[in-house]
Amino acid sequence: MNYTLHQLQIFLKIAELKSITKASEALYLTQPAVSIQLKKFQDQFSIPLTEIVGRQLYVTDFGQEIAQAAHTILEQVEQINYKSQAFQGQISGKLKIAIVSTAKYLMPYFLSEFMQQNKAVDLDMNVTNKATVVNSLENNEVDFAMVSVIPEQIKLERVELMQNKLFLVGGRRYEADGRPSGKKVLTELPLIYRERGSATRAAMEEFISKNKLPTSKNISLQSNEALKQAVISGIGYSIMPLIGIRNDLQNGDLQIIPYQGLPVKTTWNLVWRSAKKLSPAAQAFLDYVNDNKDGIIRDTFDWYEKY
Repeated sequence: MNYTLHQLQIFLKIAELKSITKASEALYLTQPAVSIQLKKFQDQFSIPLTEIVGRQLYVTDFGQEIAQAAHTILEQVEQINYKSQAFQGQISGKLKIAIVSTAKYLMPYFLSEFMQQNKAVDLDMNVTNKATVVNSLENNEVDFAMVSVIPEQIKLERVELMQNKLFLVGGRRYEADGRPSGKKVLTELPLIYRERGSATRAAMEEFISKNKLPTSKNISLQSNEALKQAVISGIGYSIMPLIGIRNDLQNGDLQIIPYQGLPVKTTWNLVWRSAKKLSPAAQAFLDYVNDNKDGIIRDTFDWYEKY
């Protein structure tokens, strides 16, 4: 056997994605380069690692075993690198974070300077929906999560970061249609929701239910960006987090529609499991957030208090 770490990495990515094309894109390599390395790796085994049925690539049972071994080997190599860096006095390791989609407008500002100061720390951040974030916490797959609604089923520690404000908003058509009242918007015009399981949708539904508002046609979209574009285009109206619509408000693509009881206010939190044993990299990040959060919020989000 004379396989290389590079070949292990390529085969593992092929096994994960079930596609040479997707693996080449994920690894920033050309498809021919990936195919050549896969063939060289396969030539060292008498049992097939993959097979093509129709046009689909499948990993054989033997290939799955090799992929698991490759994953273990690459993890051990990663740990060796981290230990070498730690021996030299550097904070090192992988920092794993899961955040809800609207937190992508916030979280990078709490990471930027930390990552610059600690170049031996690798970041793995998953931007997804609330349900997946909660699952990641439950399964102990991440060090931290950023959420605006604390999941009650998990015992968590938290650092409060900043307020999350949700306003009723419309696009340019709101102006063209003679600025209908907030009540008419909520009760007679199309409302656009995030998908079920989204914290933004839950806040919107709770507000409508609490105020006993009958609603008209409802539309559901899978991402905050898709929802924003739908509101801008005039498809309907929505209750949206302020954090993601600053530029759209400033250039007039979106308009805040006044309504009693709005904005809905929650708090962005950095959370982690109470029983979690934080790695040196995770503990360093937590210390950094505690020491610098007020300054980051003041310097980066000073515009927020204008609304």
